[in-house]
Amino acid sequence: MAQIKVTDITLAYENLIVTKDLSFKVEAGDYLCIVGENGSGKSTLVKAMLGLKQPRNGKIEFGDGLRQTEIGYLPQQTVMRRDFPATVREVVMSGLVREGKLFYSTKDKSKAYDILSLLGIEDLKNRSFCDLSGGQKQRTLLARALCKTEKLILLDEPTAALDSIAAGEFYAVIEKINKQHNITVIMVSHDMRCINYATHVLHMGGNNIFESKEEYLKRGVQGA
Repeated sequence: MAQIKVTDITLAYENLIVTKDLSFKVEAGDYLCIVGENGSGKSTLVKAMLGLKQPRNGKIEFGDGLRQTEIGYLPQQTVMRRDFPATVREVVMSGLVREGKLFYSTKDKSKAYDILSLLGIEDLKNRSFCDLSGGQKQRTLLARALCKTEKLILLDEPTAALDSIAAGEFYAVIEKINKQHNITVIMVSHDMRCINYATHVLHMGGNNIFESKEEYLKRGVQGA
């Protein structure tokens, strides 16, 4: 079974229906880019996949050994939420916190350092999070999300606050995580560059379209 299978769901925001009869599936190793206009239901869909909001109709199922609680999540960020008085290491390791768990094990610490190395920020581990550049902060928060999962990460507008160079570097990191470590990626974005890295595209709004990147780009060229 697919890691995530969405079948005929209807989503509402403050009692307003934002999308109806939405169906798609995400297989292990996929890179799904979710695009669409504001108000098309992208953020509401994210909350539904995380179990923070229930669909009005339809269902969301998890398979391939993935549990909903194991999704690594990188939410949209604000300046206030970025201004956190902690070191990079402390922020990253907070992703390993579990209910009823009081201490980090040696395995936990090793995993956190491996992820810091993977994202190229191991030399920042003792730096204050507040003093980092926008790109460094986003990599730190990505590392925190990766501490929670070995299967799937869900990113909501991860490059919105980054300049073009930092955004390009961030996309390269996500591509590495997806291709070299076989971690499934679901990314919500207004930046259409994300499609260049995707295997599939979900375009929300009006008639929802879910198809391969190649089919989606061909549709765009043809103006369909």
